[in-house]
Amino acid sequence: MTNLPAYHQVARASRAALITLPLLSLSLPGAAIANTAGTQVQSAESAAIEQRNKAIVEAAFEKWRGGTYVFGELLAPDVIWTIHGSGPVAGTYRNQKDFIEQASRPLTSRLATPIAPEVHNIFADGDTVIIRFDGRATTTSGAPYRNQFVWILKMKNGLVVSAEAFLDLVAYQQVVDNNAPRSE
Repeated sequence: MTNLPAYHQVARASRAALITLPLLSLSLPGAAIANTAGTQVQSAESAAIEQRNKAIVEAAFEKWRGGTYVFGELLAPDVIWTIHGSGPVAGTYRNQKDFIEQASRPLTSRLATPIAPEVHNIFADGDTVIIRFDGRATTTSGAPYRNQFVWILKMKNGLVVSAEAFLDLVAYQQVVDNNAPRSE
């Protein structure tokens, strides 16, 4: 029975808080308006960044689909590129040169045709662009190369500064292991 009075005191305090909080928020409309205006400005800036980044990636993939090498202009020189999974090429590359020489060139040098990307979706959220695409090419032995990709690109000043790549590394490795590099 001694707990009953304490319970009533807590219940009264809770009711008072439930009534006071909404009244307090009504008495501070300036704060609510300022918060809303700040959110709208931030949303407009975020939307502009998203549109710009998405447009940069879309344009790069369109050029790539047309046969133009785009990575030199799309990637920051100090890009951090991570290939997820297991296999010899999986890992993190700490700049554009290392990524191209250690991850891209072992595959592309064994292709008779450039990879033709077929974009399925591009999503943008602030400075992040996510792209899902398929890639097709012909190997130097004449066999087809097919792979599916998801890249998560972090953009800054119009360049990819970090990337995470998801793809079928078995398909990648089969091309590297079973095809001679092109003579250039």
